[in-house]
Parts: sequence; structure tokens; C-alpha cells
Amino acid sequence: MAPPAAAAAVTLGGKGAALTPAAVYALSHGLADPAIDPSALQRLSTRGPSPQDTPASLRGLALSPPESRAAAAVLLNKLLVTAGDSSALVTAATATGLAGSLDLAAALPPASRDEAAVAAASAPVAVALAAAIDCCASPLVRVADAVAALSCEAARGDVAAFDVPTSGDGLSAKDEADVAADVKMLLFGSKLVGAAGGADAASFTKVPTVNGIFREAVRALHARVRIELNAPVKLGKRDAVQTGEGKEEALVALATQLARPVQAMLKLSVARARLCVARIDDAELRKKLTDGVEIDDLKGMLGKVTIDSDAVSVLRGVYNSLLKFRDILAWEAAVAMAVIEMDSSIEKPQAGEENEAGSSTENPQASGEKPKGDKKSKKKKTLGKGTSAVLMLLRDHVTNGKEVLSVNYALLAEWGTELSLLFDPKCPRLVSLVDKVKEIVETNEVRRLPKIPKGTRDFGKEQMAIREHAFSIITGVFKMHGAVSLDTPVFELRETLMGKYGEDSKLIYDLADQGGELCSLRYDLTVPFARYVAMNNISSLKRYQIAKVYRRDNPSKGRYREFYQCDFDIAGVYETMEPDFEVIKVLTELLDQLDIGTYEIKLNHRKLLDGMLEICGVPPEKFRTVCSSIDKLDKQTFEQVKKELVDEKGISNETADKIGDLVKTRGPPLEVLLELRKEGSKFMGNAGSVTALNELEILFKALDKANAIGKIVFDLSLARGLDYYTGVIYEAVFKGTTQVGSIAAGGRYDNLVGMFSGKQVPAVGVSLGIERVFAIMEQQEMEKNQIRATETEVLVSIIGKDLILAAELVSELWNAGIKAEFKLTTRIQNHLKYATQSGIPWMVLVGESEISSGKVKLKNLAASQEEEVDRTEFAQVSGGDEATATGGEVGGLEGKRRMWVR
Repeated sequence: MAPPAAAAAVTLGGKGAALTPAAVYALSHGLADPAIDPSALQRLSTRGPSPQDTPASLRGLALSPPESRAAAAVLLNKLLVTAGDSSALVTAATATGLAGSLDLAAALPPASRDEAAVAAASAPVAVALAAAIDCCASPLVRVADAVAALSCEAARGDVAAFDVPTSGDGLSAKDEADVAADVKMLLFGSKLVGAAGGADAASFTKVPTVNGIFREAVRALHARVRIELNAPVKLGKRDAVQTGEGKEEALVALATQLARPVQAMLKLSVARARLCVARIDDAELRKKLTDGVEIDDLKGMLGKVTIDSDAVSVLRGVYNSLLKFRDILAWEAAVAMAVIEMDSSIEKPQAGEENEAGSSTENPQASGEKPKGDKKSKKKKTLGKGTSAVLMLLRDHVTNGKEVLSVNYALLAEWGTELSLLFDPKCPRLVSLVDKVKEIVETNEVRRLPKIPKGTRDFGKEQMAIREHAFSIITGVFKMHGAVSLDTPVFELRETLMGKYGEDSKLIYDLADQGGELCSLRYDLTVPFARYVAMNNISSLKRYQIAKVYRRDNPSKGRYREFYQCDFDIAGVYETMEPDFEVIKVLTELLDQLDIGTYEIKLNHRKLLDGMLEICGVPPEKFRTVCSSIDKLDKQTFEQVKKELVDEKGISNETADKIGDLVKTRGPPLEVLLELRKEGSKFMGNAGSVTALNELEILFKALDKANAIGKIVFDLSLARGLDYYTGVIYEAVFKGTTQVGSIAAGGRYDNLVGMFSGKQVPAVGVSLGIERVFAIMEQQEMEKNQIRATETEVLVSIIGKDLILAAELVSELWNAGIKAEFKLTTRIQNHLKYATQSGIPWMVLVGESEISSGKVKLKNLAASQEEEVDRTEFAQVSGGDEATATGGEVGGLEGKRRMWVR
């Protein structure tokens, strides 16, 4: 193995710099030297030392030189970042002494009280050992999968062992599925493994599960180590010793969580190696290899790492078990390589062949003839494209490019040693191996046809044309009412969104990489709008926003996890029902202008709903949870809702029946209002209901005068499950044949802005679910066969390949404001086919005869008419309306141009 190249110095304390586990490992083994950033050095104190007691956690430790160097590097970085983050007293003498010697003893005893606190609170020895575990385990995540795939080739394993389905709804283990997919990608193209008849031993079947758990544990440990390496110590808030002990316990928990799958992987590696050995014909060699590793030797290894041991002993034990696994994994790889080398029926990949994922292994001669050779070689079985590349890398490392003449036990032992050194982070070739495996699994052609996540959709050219048309109508209506446009971030702080959506809060998407802040994708546009109003101290605003929102729902027909909402909101203090009327009027205008067909707007009032529940005997603390059940009446029968109310919500049968009687009330607004306000009505004895009915009377009369009440239905079953509604609520439902359910909804939310500030700003709004409107419009356009992806009016068809002429003609049309395209081809049928398929109404045809005569041919595709016009006339008319300007008659071409514009 080639000696590792000298690593660059690791600079500590610089602005934005971060100490990595790999850097700690390099420093601990002398592969790099520490250097203090000059800016960090300037922040340190030059005062003389005032020795303090050495923290108990650092006394009497018997550390090896690499452990001491690693702990010193961790402590040095902690001192520097803490001094940069606060006014902690860290002396330059301590820092430079640590950097110069990289010996933990150089910092002891601490030179100041703050240094002692940092040393105690940062747990440098435990963090250093955890960093070493992280650095050694991270590359093995990929290497272990590659070696398992190589053994599967050598043992002729059953590839069905890696068929792990993904459910897409969070009920399958992602890491397990990823491991299975990666191994299958490595094996893609192999003629050795098969779906049936191969070795189906548990040592292969368990690979996705065990290696997946290993991935998960490594990722968790890495995240914690990264924090402990670089987060400054907060002095004066907590006891430093207890803080350090807490960090040690956290690292021990994560390390032992990693040790379990390491132990399982180690045993599986031995079992796979034995399966490979069984393929060797040489009985003597087979016996030696079988006896090389005993499972009994591995028993009790993890038992030595007990929870009763101190943190350093536990972490050291986990590290040693990881090194043992690395050695066994190297031995498995060496055995698998040997089996493949000794099997004459396997075609061996050769250096110089194109063995990257997805590339061909054929090497035709320059003359174009196929290379001649032994016909039998063509019948040899080939490895997978991924495993071929891995095998070549491993073989090149252990043989230095030399040919393998024979395989014996001594050679295998040598290979095992060399591969163990390769799997050590100290070896620079390890990075190339890991990168190669990542490249294979990310680019191998085993990937099936790509697909999009569940609950999302692509918009093709036809769908985009419909969407743009819808957006133009919606934006026009919003602007007609004086609304201004607003945009907010696609993700918000999680605390902004939580507690606003009731039971639907479980549908909020959290971000995996939160960058130090707990963030979530926005669930709707209303809460971000309320946050914006509160944050900017706005007292009045009429705004619209068209943007995507995200919900971790189980999508059904017409429902998505990512979809557009078109929101119109009015915030501020107005006369009673003034903004409510305008918002509902906007909704009716939107649905009328979108021309999607018959619809109705169900309307209710939250105070009336609460009054109804109070009349029925529902306790006030259960109002919201009962509302969430009532809200399902548009999808379920009352009997189903009643069952939920009684069995899950604790509502009595009598109360549920009373609710059932009242929620049946629906009809024309003014008629239902009169019914609810008549003498003897239970609602008139409830203060909240009376307030709601008075407000609704004003609203209904205003809508009646605005000719907008015809589509309104007063429906007491409308509940709207979101917690923030306080007044009028409404929901638009499509009544046509395309089943999409609710297409818009909204209501008044007077307290939402106040949740973010002490200032209450009442607001009311509506949200249009544009995806459902798209579905309706798309169906209508398909039935009419009128979907056009472009707005092109003229196609300039050059019967030939004269780009210069095409550029001249089409530019004249563009300059005249006419939407035009051009096409170059010698076949006139191709021009006609393209224009017909694209729905382009006019063509300008220019062939050799037109060029020679100085004319162009105009063709009206819809009327199947055409005529030739002078080329100069084409240029004159396309350049401007000169005839009209001089009062003359408009010629035929000008008339056609006007038709194009229309």
C-alpha cells in the first residue's frame, strides 16, 4: 500500500470554520498538525496563568498517544470557539501550548477558572473517542454494502433477498430500503446472481435491515459529534461538571446504539465469508479458510462494553469492536475476491475496460470488426457492473496491478491485511473507494424509470397553458378589488405553524436538515400572512398570494401533498361584515369567470356553530374536537360521524342525536335565517348565536343586493376543522360530473394575528384550491379538444434549410407584435403536421418558387385557403398599419394580420 500523503494543517478557531471528525482523526494519528487562526489568537488573554484544579473527569486517565492528541485537539477547539463566542478568559499560553504539543497534559492544570469550566463541560476525551468512532464508521456505511454485494456474486446469492418494498407513507424503514436498492444497483447486470436458485442464506436476507440500522446509528452519532466538536461552551448557566457528564452519557448512548448493528454485521460478514469459501474446490484451502475465524471468538465482545463502565471505557470498547469488524469485513472481501479469481467460469474485469456503471464492456477493434478470441470466453458469466468496478479497485490495491497466478492461504491473509488498511481512514485511497461506490449506486442503470413522490404532479405544456390562463383570471379578479401581491418563505419556524391547525397539525412537513432552527414547510398561506402582519406591525392590508403549500396527507383523487393555493385576505378594522362581504363576492367572481360549471358556496358562522353545540349539551372544551368530526359530514354519513363522536370523542348518544337533527338544516340563506330567528327558536336564547345571526343578516342582504346570493347555501353542517376561525366560514363545492369536492374555503380569523403579537388585527380571507380547479378545467378542455400549449399565431415555414431567410421573415412578425414560430425542413408535410398539432391557425410558406418570384404564400389552416402575396407587401404590412394611417383601404394581408392578432 502506498504511504498516505501528508495532510494540510488543520486551522482552528477561524470564523465559520468547523472541526470535523476526519480532522480530529488526522490530528490524532499525526497526519496533520494544528494551527490557530490569527484572528482567534488575538482574542485570547495574555495575562499570566492562575492555576486551577484539574477537572475530575480528566484526572488519572491512561490515554494512548492518539487518544491524547485527539482530546487535546478537541479541547483546543473548544477553548477557541468559546473565547470567540463570549468573554471567557482563555490564555494564549494554554492555546499555543496545546497547539504546539497536541498533548492533553499541556492544558492541565487549567490556567484560569474559565478554562477549567470549558475543560469540564466539553468532555474532550469522550468527544475525541466518539469522533474517532464516527470517522471510522462513516466510510464503512458504503464499504459494507459493496463487500456484501461482492460476496453475493462469489456465493451466487439470491438477489431476491434485496427486494425491499417502500410504502411511500412513512411506514417503511427508509435506510433499509436504501441499502437494498444500493446493493441491487451494485449487482445490476450480474449473470451470477439470480432471482431463483441462488444462495438465500440469512446472511444476505438480513443485509438491508442490519446495514440500514447501522446507517441510521452512524448518522445519529455524526450529528451529535458535529455539535459537540464545534458548539461553544455556555459558561455560568449550568454546572460545568454535570454538563460534561451529560455530554458523555449522550455519546455513550449513541455509541452503544451503533455497537449493536456492528456486532450483527460482524457475524453476518463471517457467515457470508463461509458461504463464499464453500464455492472453493480446494479442500485443504477451504478448511483453512473455514477455520480462520470462529464465531465463538466474537461472543462477549459487546458484553465487555457495559453500561456500568465509565464513558471512556465504553467508547473505547465500541471503537475496538468497530476495528474488529473492519478486519472481518476486509477478510470477507479478500475471500470473495479469491473465489472470483479462482472460478474459471467467471469473466474477470480487466483494467482499461469501461466498467463504470451503465457503460459497455465491449471493446471493438478500430476496423469495426469484433475482436477474435476463444469462443468459450463468450459463455463466461459476468459480474454486475457495480461489483466489477469495486472488484477492480480492491484487486488493484492488493496486487499493485500485478497478475494473480495462484491463490493460497498466505496470499489471502496478505490481502485481508491490505484491505483492512485500505478501510482505515488513514489510507487516502479509501476516499476513492467510497466515492466510487456512491457514484455507482447513484448512476447505475438499474434505476427504474424515474417517478415523482406520492401526492405530487408534473405540469406538461398543455397543463401549464391551462394553469397560466387560470392564474391570469384569478390575478385579474384580485387586482380589480385593489389587492396587493405578497410572497412569504416556503418554510417557516415550526413554532409559527404549530397550534394553529388543530388535529391537522400532524400533517405539517418538518424539514430534516434544520440548520439549527426547527423549521416546517408551510401548511397554508393564512398563518404566514398573519405572521407577516404581526411582524411588520400592520394594521390594515388587502393582499393576495398565489403559492405552493405542503401537507403530509394521504392523497386521494384531486388532492395532493404539494399544491397551489390562491389566497385573498383583508386584514384590519372595518364596519360589520364589510370585508366578509367583499371576500365572498370575490369568491363568486372567481368561480364565475373561471367558468368551471355549477357550484355552491356553503356558509356558516363559527359563533352559531358553537351556540348549536352549547344548545345540544356539548362541553365547551370539546367544541373544537366535535367540530373536526362534523367537518367530515361531506365525506361520511352522519352514522359514521356519530360513531366517532360517541366512541372517540366521549359524546353521549343523546347529544349526538341532537347535533344530527340540527346539522341537517340547510337552504337559501334568507329563508334559513328567518327559520332560525323565528319565535321559540333555541338559537334566540343563546347570546353567541344571536350575535352570529345579526351579522349574517347584514351579510346576506349585502350579497343579495350584489346579485351574489344565488350560489350561497346556509348550511349548519359546515364546521371547518381549523382552530383559528372565529366568525363567518364558507366552502365552495363543485356540483359537476368531475368529482373533486371542495374547491375553495375560508372564513374570519380575528385572533390569529394576535397569537404572534399583543396587537389584535381582525382578518377574513378565502383560499382557492387551484389544483382542483385545474382538474375541472382540464377535463372541460379535453372534452372540447381545445387545449393549446402555445399561443402561436403564425408559423413561418421555410421549405428548405435557409436560416437567414427564416430569421428575416419571422423577425418582422415578432417586431410587429405577432406571436410566431419558424421551422426549417424540406418536407412540406412536416410543416403542416406541426402546425396542425400545435393548433397554429396561419402559415407563411416559402419554397424555391416563392423565393425566385419574390412572393410568400399565406395559408389559413382553419379555412383551408391560401394565396400568394408580394414579399415587399408582406414586409410593409408586417412593419405597421400604414394603409389605415393614411385613410386608405386595408388590404387582404393587413386584414389577415389583424386576424392573426385577434
